Amino acid sequence: MRYISTRGGIEPIAFKDAVMMGLAPDGGLLLPQSYPHISREQLEAWRTLSYPELAYQILSRFVGDIPAADLQGLIDRSYATFSHPDVTPLVKQDGVYIMELFHGVTLAFKDVALQFLGNLFEYILAERNESLNIIGATSGDTGSAAIHGVRGKKGITIFILHPHGKTSAVQALQMTTVTDANVHNIAIRGTFDDCQDMVKALFGDLEFKEKYSLGAVNSINWARVLAQVVYYFYAWLRVTDQTDDSVHFSVPTGNFGDIFAGYVAKRMGLPIGKLLLATNENNILTRFVTTGDYSLGDVVQTVSPSMDIQIASNFERYLFHLYAENSDKVRAAFVEMKEQGRISFTEAEMRQVQADLCSVSVDQSATLETIRSFYAETGYLLDPHTAVGVKAALELLPADSARICLATAHPAKFSETMEQALGAPAPVPESVQALQGKPTRCDVLDADLNAVREYIIAQLG
Repeated sequence: MRYISTRGGIEPIAFKDAVMMGLAPDGGLLLPQSYPHISREQLEAWRTLSYPELAYQILSRFVGDIPAADLQGLIDRSYATFSHPDVTPLVKQDGVYIMELFHGVTLAFKDVALQFLGNLFEYILAERNESLNIIGATSGDTGSAAIHGVRGKKGITIFILHPHGKTSAVQALQMTTVTDANVHNIAIRGTFDDCQDMVKALFGDLEFKEKYSLGAVNSINWARVLAQVVYYFYAWLRVTDQTDDSVHFSVPTGNFGDIFAGYVAKRMGLPIGKLLLATNENNILTRFVTTGDYSLGDVVQTVSPSMDIQIASNFERYLFHLYAENSDKVRAAFVEMKEQGRISFTEAEMRQVQADLCSVSVDQSATLETIRSFYAETGYLLDPHTAVGVKAALELLPADSARICLATAHPAKFSETMEQALGAPAPVPESVQALQGKPTRCDVLDADLNAVREYIIAQLG
């Protein structure tokens, strides 16, 4: 399996090189040259596999340069850190299946990919006798999951940018209480989009990227998306053990990586019905799917902060396929975006989009009401992001189908919102209680690229 850039500026490279490259030198994102096809017979043969065994079967089809035993070992170590034996268990509540993706070390779905990516980085660096400086941006959960994935790992230093005061209190604590010498938290006076823009700019400075051995941990790194493909297969296999109904997925979406993983699974042959893209008031992706309007708006701060995003970095990967793998069209689209603040689409392209995806935007009042009503009817607590996905599923997906809603975080990570919705905070897991009163380390900077660049240089000596 070889990897290419969405912007066409590199020769095909191997998996390990793709992992270490992160963002391509031409500014594009990396994708496999083709997707392996999984037959229905192969799917049936996978029914009895554990999550790590299934992960190996899927990941090995994309990885051609890591010995089988080593790859299985990386997978086993990554998922041994999860508190549930099924890693991503499903529970049925009020006519929907909730896929719980929050049983990792930071109680968020990002752990599924970032525990694996941290071990993968360490493996490749040891093999090559190299070091890596990871730069990432987070709206809340990616940062803590990335930090916990690489804290204390040999040869790795990590810098995480997050919008100052715009993550939940627990998300901030999960990042800033990690005081390992190789971890640096930077709170930016601005939005997540400001953080992401600066990270992309640092990677776009090829001289800086090479001199300081920069690596990507955001979902611009292909290995992140690839690891998330696995749980779509796992959920489909578990649900179809119980029903012959068609299977649809509802995905609360900010940066497009999680739903793109579902799109990849579908391209591989997984019999997914609909992929429902659920947004909050930051609804550029819903406007795109429903009306073809992909134009910038202002970021609105909401009770589902991990989705408070306008520019979804993984959207470029979907565009590459929408444009029939035409890199020239991808480049032209982002020139249009830079110059006009929007991307235009033809009627034929929009027909394809609406065949691939459906979408709805769920505002804050509906999110809070969904948390309230779902708890009243089932006794089950939804975090505010999962509530967006559940509300969207109940609104758009057929009731006589298997509706799988991705539960992206534990509700205790958003105690202020849970108290607003229910009048009481969510029960706090011991791992979160243990953070209270711990020493923290974080530096606050303006949303200024030069200031961030100089900070990184100073920390690296």
